Amino acid sequence: MTEQSGQSAAEYRIEDLAHHSGATVRTIRAYQDRGLLPRPERRGRANVYTDTHLSRLRQIADLLDRGYTLASIKELLEAWDAGRGLGGVLGLVAEVDGPWTDERAGRITRTELDLRFGGDPDEAAVQDAIELGVLERVPGTSDEFLVPSPQELSVAVELYAAGVPLSAISGHLRELRGQIEHIAARFLEFTTEHVFARYLGPYPPTDAEAAEAASLVRRLRPLAQQSVDAELARAMRLFATKHLHRHLAEGPVASPADEPQSVTVPAATMRAVRTLVGPQNVSAFITAATEREVQARTLDALTSSDSKSGIVDQMGPTD
Repeated sequence: MTEQSGQSAAEYRIEDLAHHSGATVRTIRAYQDRGLLPRPERRGRANVYTDTHLSRLRQIADLLDRGYTLASIKELLEAWDAGRGLGGVLGLVAEVDGPWTDERAGRITRTELDLRFGGDPDEAAVQDAIELGVLERVPGTSDEFLVPSPQELSVAVELYAAGVPLSAISGHLRELRGQIEHIAARFLEFTTEHVFARYLGPYPPTDAEAAEAASLVRRLRPLAQQSVDAELARAMRLFATKHLHRHLAEGPVASPADEPQSVTVPAATMRAVRTLVGPQNVSAFITAATEREVQARTLDALTSSDSKSGIVDQMGPTD
């Protein structure tokens, strides 16, 4: 032990430092080589470490747990050494890493899961759900799953009960997830450009700036979901109405014979029509001529039918 400013300061060999910090000797030396950890004091043939090194190792471990890379940790620690605090930055990180929904995860057994989907085990569907993150295996058990979003599972149950195959539900979720991730990315780009850009300078923000940014995250967090909810409701109302009208339109469904058909008109005829009525009136002229021909033939048929009826009437009944 040595004395510094009237207080005793702990000293460690590298093996002792590894024991107290939870890091390996090899990791400690790697941190030194990368400039993350100050060099120890050299005393003769021994390296001496202090509580400063132990505190720094714990800071690095905490930042790694929060998802930081070693490169970004080095920048943060350099800012710390230059007198800029880490408290506000870590608070901002905690705010961003926190839950973005009030929904609580649940658990479900394999038996309960099978019962909710008709009672027939479907290994492929379960594997699909695990790959999509709808279900997560619980370590140490083989028949229980964590359900990160019970709402999402309930939607799948209702769709299946309505007759949608499980494979179609999984495919729809994959497609939907890609679209939602695109929306989330765009919202983050938008807020970064117009709100958070001022906190993203070449150096980590000060404690005050980080606290202000964390407050903004809390305020803006629900806006993305509110915007999506409102726009989804508008779009569903719009398209559901159109869809319903299209399928419940009045009148019989058109048969193949009633559908529009293409008719080839000789080029010479088209040139004659174009010369007669002008290029802009060709379609209207052909349509009118066709309708006129149909009407004429209908009148001819009616007239022919009436004439035959009159002849029969004049002849009178036959024996």
